[in-house]
Amino acid sequence: MSSVFEGYERHYCELSANLSKNCTVAASLDGEQKKQKVSEVKTGIDEAEALIRKMDLEARSLQPSIKAGLLAKLREYKSDLNNIKSEVKKIVTGDLNPSARDELLESGMVYTVTASADQRERLMTSTERLNKSGDRIKESRRTMLETEDLGVSILQDLHSQRQSLLHADNTLHGVDDNVSKSKKILSNISRRMNRNKWIITTIVVVLVLVIASIVYFKVSK
Repeated sequence: MSSVFEGYERHYCELSANLSKNCTVAASLDGEQKKQKVSEVKTGIDEAEALIRKMDLEARSLQPSIKAGLLAKLREYKSDLNNIKSEVKKIVTGDLNPSARDELLESGMVYTVTASADQRERLMTSTERLNKSGDRIKESRRTMLETEDLGVSILQDLHSQRQSLLHADNTLHGVDDNVSKSKKILSNISRRMNRNKWIITTIVVVLVLVIASIVYFKVSK
């Protein structure tokens, strides 16, 4: 059941019990006190009608399986409020002889006791439902907090992994730079070795030619 509807229902049950009690009190009064009490009852009736309209709107916005039961309750509440209006009308018009007045007082007291017991039962049921709804909300909130903590933990792990990947990427860039430098050094060494090789070869050829020339001149003499 909707928690909004239950809140309206609890308020209406309390208000209905007070209206029934005030009707009984008004029937026993006279003069200005009676007028004042009747005025209070009429104000309460207006408030009760407003609550019934709110409950009706809330009930019609719910699923059909839930709506049917709530609308049946509303019919009972409307009948209950109509009975109170009838009592107020009789009190205002003054069409009560002493015996009828005593009967109204007696029936009003019985009705008040019966209505109060019924309303207390409804209030207890509504309170129990509200408590269960509150427990469900607390459980949902606890689950949401646990999920939030898990999400934060996952985000922290992802951030840590991202930092590790960035560090590894920087390390790889450093290795690439070192490899590039090593390649350049090896290339320079290779060029120098080739150049030295040609220089040594040239020197050897020159020496061979010089020795051959010396030998030739000696033999020629």
